[in-house]
Amino acid sequence: MDRLKGKVALVTGSARGIGRAIVEKFAGEGAAMVISCDMGPAEFSQENVRHEILNVTDREAIKALVKKIVEEFGKIDILVNNAGITKDNFLVRMSEEQWDAVIDVNLKGVFNMTQAVAPIMTKNKAGSIITLSSVVGVYGNACQTNYAATKGGVISMSKTWARELTRKGAQVRANCIAPGFISSAMTDVLSEEVIGKMLERTPLGRLGTVDDIANAALFLASDESSYITGQVLEVTGGMTL
Repeated sequence: MDRLKGKVALVTGSARGIGRAIVEKFAGEGAAMVISCDMGPAEFSQENVRHEILNVTDREAIKALVKKIVEEFGKIDILVNNAGITKDNFLVRMSEEQWDAVIDVNLKGVFNMTQAVAPIMTKNKAGSIITLSSVVGVYGNACQTNYAATKGGVISMSKTWARELTRKGAQVRANCIAPGFISSAMTDVLSEEVIGKMLERTPLGRLGTVDDIANAALFLASDESSYITGQVLEVTGGMTL
């Protein structure tokens, strides 16, 4: 299909997992080019995917990459802020290093990327900014003060951008996706008992997949969601009901 025909997309944190699934989904939907970014290398089979090494805390590297993309393609239609880390601990035991590291990547990294890309979108009068939040950012979770703060923060930033980036008639949309329990390398190491408790909280009775999240990102990236902005799309199997 060609739901993203002619679009240029930039996806962070995309060497594996959810980010990689989003890159592959976008490429398969006819994007002119999908620029994958991560701290490490990655290979993709699609001809319309290019991978770049990027640290979202490096503002100068971000500026250079955005300039390079615009010089070649003249635009960036879609930005997916997916890069993120966890350094969990109880509040009373959380170190300043654990706090700062998660804030720098998950919150400031999203700010850095969006600040660099937003002027391109507003100039072109169109664009879709999609940021991966989490149900933890909406409802909180024990031992994740730093992570919850960042995932709640990106929701607030996105709602602000939904208002700010539409000035002067620009159709720039900003939305978040809040995944629930998603099957990943992190859940692979959990015991059957822990997985069972997760499933008990999920009405649909299964863990989500990276494709479930990629499909949500595709919808928000496409023109099918052209009247949706400032929203948080929960992809949770109903666990938050």
